[in-house]
Amino acid sequence: MDATQYGKLNRLMNGNISTNLSNEKDCVVYATTTELLTMDACSEEVQEQPEVEPTATRDQWGKGVEFLFSCIALSVGLGNVWRFPFIALENGGGAFLIPYLVVLLLVGRPIYYMEVIIGQFSSRGCIRAFDMVPIMKGVAYGQVYSTALATTYYACIMALTIRYLVVSFSEVLPWTYCLVEWGSQCVATGATVINSTVTNSTGSNATRAVQGISSAELYFTRTVLREPESLEEGGLGTPSWEMVMCLLVTWIIIAITLFKGIRSSGKASYFLALFPYVIMLILLVRAVTLPGAWQGIAYFVKPQWDQLLNPHVWYAAITQMFFSLAICFGTLIMYASFNDFHKHVHKDVIIITSIDSFTSILAGCIIFGILGNLAHETNTTDISTVVKGGAGLAFISYPEAIAKFRYLPQLFAALFFFMLLVLGIGSNIGMASSVINVVKDRFPQLPHWKLAIGASVLGFLCGLVYMTPGGQFVLNLVDFYGCTFIALVLAIAELLAVGWIYGVKRLCSDIEFMLNVKTSFYWRICWAIVAPGLMFLVLVYMLFSYEPLTYKNVPYPQAAYLAGWLIWGLGVAQLPFWAIYTIYQQPGHSFSQKLKLALQPTADWGPRQPQQLQAYLLHRKKETDSKVQRGGYFMDNIFG
Repeated sequence: MDATQYGKLNRLMNGNISTNLSNEKDCVVYATTTELLTMDACSEEVQEQPEVEPTATRDQWGKGVEFLFSCIALSVGLGNVWRFPFIALENGGGAFLIPYLVVLLLVGRPIYYMEVIIGQFSSRGCIRAFDMVPIMKGVAYGQVYSTALATTYYACIMALTIRYLVVSFSEVLPWTYCLVEWGSQCVATGATVINSTVTNSTGSNATRAVQGISSAELYFTRTVLREPESLEEGGLGTPSWEMVMCLLVTWIIIAITLFKGIRSSGKASYFLALFPYVIMLILLVRAVTLPGAWQGIAYFVKPQWDQLLNPHVWYAAITQMFFSLAICFGTLIMYASFNDFHKHVHKDVIIITSIDSFTSILAGCIIFGILGNLAHETNTTDISTVVKGGAGLAFISYPEAIAKFRYLPQLFAALFFFMLLVLGIGSNIGMASSVINVVKDRFPQLPHWKLAIGASVLGFLCGLVYMTPGGQFVLNLVDFYGCTFIALVLAIAELLAVGWIYGVKRLCSDIEFMLNVKTSFYWRICWAIVAPGLMFLVLVYMLFSYEPLTYKNVPYPQAAYLAGWLIWGLGVAQLPFWAIYTIYQQPGHSFSQKLKLALQPTADWGPRQPQQLQAYLLHRKKETDSKVQRGGYFMDNIFG
């Protein structure tokens, strides 16, 4: 499309050219093989193209930069701060960065761009965006289901962060000393240095310092969580009122931020996206000036080249990239749907994905600088012995290390947990917005503030289960079966739906219409082959290496495994359920006719605004009339 043609279409989309297209009884037929679209006079037997009706005005970002900051706040979260450093350490340190960056280029960035394009082009939420492939609408419903589950337990982690943030202002940090009820196994965090010093002369206290349990760990498990050894001891137990209050504060913050939809969350994104970096820079300066910090950073980035041939390293890189960028959860499509139709988002995508990876590496340097100091203070040469993964890394190892700062440990503890809170809120707002906007798209008459309050109340009630002593067992179960496992299956289905049923060729044509930009072979090959292929290999590896889930090496009761598979089944079952329902709803007389219609975009698929939709139909007709298929469907779909 040259500049003159694009200008004409642009004027048409702005309503400056009158057209009688909507008065002609044209029908649109989409095929999955040769012709992508044909326009003929409708007969009585063929479904008529409905007249274009005025659509309700959809909210848009106050400024284009709000989309950028909101996506940064969504993608840069807790996974960058605690999950990435630990995963990198487990999988070869510096050698892990190589597959991580390769996966960023071949999987993360292409899928991110694809979802942003779909949302911006259609101006629809993730459910209605699958009008492009109605038979696969179950992908969107499954993603909303998984996102809703993630929202509930993410708020639980925010509650823990608030709890630690509040006690960080204590005169003495409460995780630095032992309580009587913890017994003689407790090693006070503040006394560990003394014990390790005595080690050189007596050797007796060394055994105790190494074999004992730190007060930071006992404070987290005994005081904050009140965690049992297993669920079979006393079940889940009753919620802690202190944690319930922290959870309530979390949902109040989310409700206030979402009160006016993107008009309020967009303004909050400036703070949510930028402020964590202020704290990160302060912590980085402090971390690199600690004794032993550089040994910790070297441990983090030192390559173990033999790990590059380990398939588990590549599996870990793909899953980390997948969840770090928040791709294939429906949130990116929702955010992009509020963009201006002609916004050149490919620059934003490159910025966001680069910042996300940079933040992960930056956080790794901060964290391992602090842990290097902890190893130095305890005379430990193996840094892996002072690291605990998952929540333990955020609420045991970091507090323990910060407690050893000689100056103002309360200040740095407060800064650290406030940073975690801001990162978590930014991500949780994106996930909650995605769920709320699904309801908003279905019932546009409902005021957004009512939806925000209703979602917050429901999220708070669902989150109470995580506030029980056995809550971390439940969180671990829901995270695996309700998010990780479901998301991988739905991600593969989404890539197949967009790349091969709707078609890469058709998607590239839509991009050219919207942005007047030709799509390079890099994006085409990644969408069609590389990304779905690698995701499928990850799923296969996950299935073959599957072992019954445990929490701290403690197995779950059989009823818990049954509940986990039920959670997973409800998410994945959305695929066949909505596929069958969509086929049944089609007007054809035979199953083959119904199936063919279900594989085609709906009659009103395209830009949301009437003038843009009319221009799009003209563009599709010209594309169909002028382009010749290149080879078979496989080659034409990628290179056509």
